[in-house]
Amino acid sequence: MTSNSRPEHLGKTLRGKPVTLLEAISEALFEEMERDSSVFLMGEDIGVYGGAFKVTRSFLDHFGAERVIDTPISEAGFTGAAAGAAHMGLRPVVEMQFMDFISPAYDVITNYLATSRYRGSGSVPVVVRGPVGGGNRGGPFHSQNVEMAFFHTPGLKIVYPSTAYDAKGLMKSAIRDDDPVIFEEHKSLYRAPHLREVLPAEDYVVPLGKARRAREGGDATIVTYGAMVHASLEAAAALEKDDGVGIEVLDLRTLLPMDDAAIAESVKKTGRLLIVHEDTRTGGIAGEIAMRVNEQAFEWLDAPILRVTAIDSPVPYAGGLEDYFLPRVSDIVTTCRYLTGY
Repeated sequence: MTSNSRPEHLGKTLRGKPVTLLEAISEALFEEMERDSSVFLMGEDIGVYGGAFKVTRSFLDHFGAERVIDTPISEAGFTGAAAGAAHMGLRPVVEMQFMDFISPAYDVITNYLATSRYRGSGSVPVVVRGPVGGGNRGGPFHSQNVEMAFFHTPGLKIVYPSTAYDAKGLMKSAIRDDDPVIFEEHKSLYRAPHLREVLPAEDYVVPLGKARRAREGGDATIVTYGAMVHASLEAAAALEKDDGVGIEVLDLRTLLPMDDAAIAESVKKTGRLLIVHEDTRTGGIAGEIAMRVNEQAFEWLDAPILRVTAIDSPVPYAGGLEDYFLPRVSDIVTTCRYLTGY
């Protein structure tokens, strides 16, 4: 039996209280399930247990077992089932308990979901969401960023929010989109106290494919996303305070499709570009962004394009090693000083 009342912990937006990024995602899922009966959830431990991070806590009681489906530990199997459900007119949201374990579903996502329109099989509105990222001592099986495993595949969309407002609005857009969407959620941002914000009580969406200018500046541009948005903002504030340097920070929000126009506009204004991402260096998105800027705004560049990334290694378990592995605020500050000549 399902409940008609909204779970107490999901009513913060309506009461005007600040929510975490995790709560914003929960509210987006809940509201979209209430708005559209074709939306349902699948994943390991998302029902009775409420999910590994409690994103779907109380959803089973409210929506019932036909719309909140606890699955076996078979990512390939339940992602394939979601594809079939999407063909039948439903809108499944698949949770990967950790995005590291999306790899068994790689074939379904890249060879089937992403190619469906091209093969004439119609739209497949499937969202595959889950936690990513390091800094939590999760080691190599619970800390990866998976965007570049899918970035090369036409037909997919990839979303990676950095704020509670964007997480809710982008999730709503992803669920309503008719194409398959990979939705990455950085674990360190889930319950970060400084990211709590009051969200609009009315329904809203954040369009896919549009970057956000997180900070104005005129001396150099940082293009980034996810947790590195906040590291970049901290570095930019330090540079302005200590050196008087104005760094513009552009939050991509959506990696596919990428907002080329916003990147080019910022680079044309500042003449310098630093790309920051937590993903490993080789084959990371920095290379693609740099090439697009070379093609679209090369004549406006006053310095080489630089990047700050994680190193080419599996994510270490040991705390000191993980801290060394991940990009740090000090790395961004040092590179910006080199880039701007300060």
